[in-house]
Amino acid sequence: MAPAVPAKSNQRREPAAQAVDKRPLAGGEIPPALVQAFQAVAKAQAAVLKDSTWVGDKFAEEARSMHYGEADETPIHGRATREEAVELAAEGIAVAPILFPVAPPDELN
Repeated sequence: MAPAVPAKSNQRREPAAQAVDKRPLAGGEIPPALVQAFQAVAKAQAAVLKDSTWVGDKFAEEARSMHYGEADETPIHGRATREEAVELAAEGIAVAPILFPVAPPDELN
């Protein structure tokens, strides 16, 4: 009988990759009521953003200037870090996340 001597740890080969499972992760289709709800929220967000101005990464700065009366209050949207959003809320400035991703106007085709 030959002895069972394992390979050195630095010479072991990883097992072959497993076959990719093609089943949906959640186990089925999205219910129609949920699809309708997502569509309604997306439509409402699009309507709100249509009348809003993109301010990019200057969102926190612009929101503060409007809050403290340094600029006219108009609807704006842009990017802010979580920390900036928390600071704005602590100052009493109303902020809300956008539920669906929005591409900046300069990055659109």
